[in-house]
Amino acid sequence: MGRGDRPELVSPPDIYYGEVEASKYTANSRMIAIQTALTARALELLALPTDGRPRLLLDLGCGSGLSGDALTEAGHHWVGSDIAPAMLDVARARGVEGDLLRGDLGDGLPFRPGTFDGAVSISAVQWLCHADSSAADPRKRLRRFFESLYACLTRGARAVLQIYPDGPDQAALLVGAAMRAGFGGGLVVDYPHSTRAKKHYLVLMVGGGGGAGAYVEGDRVPNALDGGSDEEEAAVRVAGRARGRKRGGKERAGGLGSARHPDAKGGRSWVLAKKDRMRARGYDDLPGDSKYSGRKRRARF
Repeated sequence: MGRGDRPELVSPPDIYYGEVEASKYTANSRMIAIQTALTARALELLALPTDGRPRLLLDLGCGSGLSGDALTEAGHHWVGSDIAPAMLDVARARGVEGDLLRGDLGDGLPFRPGTFDGAVSISAVQWLCHADSSAADPRKRLRRFFESLYACLTRGARAVLQIYPDGPDQAALLVGAAMRAGFGGGLVVDYPHSTRAKKHYLVLMVGGGGGAGAYVEGDRVPNALDGGSDEEEAAVRVAGRARGRKRGGKERAGGLGSARHPDAKGGRSWVLAKKDRMRARGYDDLPGDSKYSGRKRRARF
C-alpha cells in the first residue's frame, strides 16, 4: 500500500468512512475477498484450541462487519468495536451476529479484565499513529490501547492485529508500545519480498514472558514468538537487513578506565546499540552519547 492509498493520511476514520464510503466499502467484492482472507490468516495466527468449543473474540476496528462474518463462519462469538458510526450502521443493516460498540481505540477499551479469549484487527490499528488534533498524542493513545487490550484478554490469549505500517519507524513504534504494555510476541510478515502481497501481522501474547518484537519473514510464526534477551528486543528487520541508526566516525575501542571489548556486553558498541533501540521504542529521556559512553566507572570510596 503506497502513501497515496492511505486513508489515514486523508482524514480521521469516523469522517473518512462516512455513509457513502461505508456503503462502497461493503459492496466492493474485491474488498470483501481481501477482508475475508486477512481475517482467515489472523485466525490461523491466533492459534485457538481445536476442541470445537466457540470462543469469545474481540474485533477491533470491525467496520461494517466483514471480518466479523469470517469469525462467525469459524464458529466463534464476537464483539466488534469501531469509531465510525456509518460503518456500524451498515453492519447492523447487514444483520451481523456480533455485538457492536462504538468507541475510539485510542481512548482504551471499556471491557472487564479477562473478558475475551482472543482479539483480531484488520487494517485499523495504524490509524492510532496519526494525530487528528493538536491535543492528540499518538504515543499516549497507543499506550492506552495496548494496556487496555492486555487487560481484557484472558491469560495465555493472543491478539493478532493486521496492520499497514508506514515504514520501519512506525512498525517499531507499534511493536514497542505493545511490548511496554506487557505483551510477548512480535511482527510476522507474509510475502516480505513482494510489494503488493506483503502483509504485516502483529502477533501478541498475554503472559508470554516477553518476546523479540522483531520482523519474521514468511510464515514461520514460532520464531516471531520466541523470547529474547533485553538487548535483542525491538530489532526491526526488513528483507533480512537490520535497520538501525547509522553512526559516522570510528568506534573507539574501550578507553581510559575500561578493559572491556567494545562489542562485549557493557562495552561501548553494546551500550550505543541498546540506547538506539530504546530510542526507537519511544524512550526519549536517555542520556546523550559521548566519548564516555560505555566506559567502566571507577569505584568511589
